Amino acid sequence: MGNVFGGKSRPSRVTEQDKAVLQLKQQRDKLKQYQKRITNQLDKERLLAKQLLKDGRKEKALLLLKKKRYQDQLLDKTENQIANLERMVQDIEFMQIEMKVVEGLKAGNDCLKRMHQMMSIEDVERILDETLESIEYQKEIDEMLAGALTQEDEDAVLAELELITQGEDFALPKVPTEALPDVPEEASAEPDRRRDKNLDREMLPA
Repeated sequence: MGNVFGGKSRPSRVTEQDKAVLQLKQQRDKLKQYQKRITNQLDKERLLAKQLLKDGRKEKALLLLKKKRYQDQLLDKTENQIANLERMVQDIEFMQIEMKVVEGLKAGNDCLKRMHQMMSIEDVERILDETLESIEYQKEIDEMLAGALTQEDEDAVLAELELITQGEDFALPKVPTEALPDVPEEASAEPDRRRDKNLDREMLPA
């Protein structure tokens, strides 16, 4: 019978190992039920054998004890079978865990291989060389700066840093408050006179 709603059926997540574990556990449970039933039956037959001895029916009691002995042996075999089933279940479950671990290792190994392909040994060596060169270059700059500044310069830098830390402004030149000197009228009119003379010269015929 197909899907009623017409959708795609999801793939079952139950593996063959899961089915095997389930089957083994079912067999184990059946053996435990049989073991419990036989144990109860033996207890009853033991009491019955005592009663037969009291009644003087020794042969009947002996036959019942022989039957009990045989069932005791069956119980021992049942116990061994249960132990074997449980051990097999544990082995399969542990094997499933190992398979997941191996799958994880495989995925990690594939990831490492891809990363190694993205960055070769030559790339790593080049990056390390460039890093060392940058460190050496910065070291040279630091040494040059350290040798270029005198003790007086160092003190000035520290003093400036102290001013910045304290939030003080640097001293700026004062704005002059005195008025500008007056220009004489003749001096201010001189440019206008020169302009008029130039215009007259341009208007004269050549």
